[in-house]
Amino acid sequence: MSPALRGALSALIAVFCFSVNDMAIKFLSDGYALHQIVLIRSMIGIVFLLCVVVPLTGGLGALRTRRLGMHFLRGGCVVFANLTFFLGLASLPLAEGVAIFFVSPLIITVFSVIFLRETVGPWRWAAIAVGLVGVVVVLRPGTDAFRLAALLPMVAAVGYAALHMLTRYIGRTESAAAMSFYIQLTFIMVSAGFGLAFGDGKFAGSSDPSIAFMFRAWSWPPVSDLPILITVGVTSALGGFFISYAYRNSEAAIVAPFEYIALPLSILWGVLVFSDWPDGVALAGIILILAAGLFIIWRENRSPATEVQPTPRYRR
Repeated sequence: MSPALRGALSALIAVFCFSVNDMAIKFLSDGYALHQIVLIRSMIGIVFLLCVVVPLTGGLGALRTRRLGMHFLRGGCVVFANLTFFLGLASLPLAEGVAIFFVSPLIITVFSVIFLRETVGPWRWAAIAVGLVGVVVVLRPGTDAFRLAALLPMVAAVGYAALHMLTRYIGRTESAAAMSFYIQLTFIMVSAGFGLAFGDGKFAGSSDPSIAFMFRAWSWPPVSDLPILITVGVTSALGGFFISYAYRNSEAAIVAPFEYIALPLSILWGVLVFSDWPDGVALAGIILILAAGLFIIWRENRSPATEVQPTPRYRR
């Protein structure tokens, strides 16, 4: 199998896993605290990695690293992006939350100019403008449809863009298993800390879905929820592994477009699970964001080496 095909198939598996993960966490958001779900997810995920993925990818030696601090710094960016993204999903339709988050390639391009002094041409700046218009269309500020929670996926996208700046420094030397393992370990440490601080529910009671999701007291999961929690853990581990594998074994320009399959998948899950169908305005904004992101990837693929290179993405 060619590297391009391996990368494409790995990206498809990762995107499907991430979309299931998003749907399942939103489904659980009205009964649990976010940090409890994340802790359970990460504990299941790290056990799955150690028992299944690591033995198949070189054993524990694949986890050795001389860049532990960088791994945990990346992990902090992923944790920040995850928490803000899922807090937004608690209040938003799934498709709209995912679409707003997909402004991240636009932010990554801007960050590349600011922090890496890379060159961006007028066509890409135009695509960034179109994408931001799409976000405004989805947000609908100044109308009754606007919700402050809709800003959370945008904040998550900024955290994710910062993550990408760090990934450029270690993605070529660290294994996919190592990057996935240290992400899960960071999640466990941070979510356990949140649990110790807020898990007793002393700040619970808000009627806002996002705030309630953050400060709800921890509870013992009923048996009926265990399959969902296990699914959340396994899809998180698999998604993180396969997206890292895809970008390490294939060109980013080949892999990146497949990530946008998350948008139609989020619409599908929203309709099937939550009976949420985006209205015409939201669909228009989603299409603008989709078009802008794909155009940037296409332009990056055609650019000389002096311009911004295709941007690998890692959301979990």
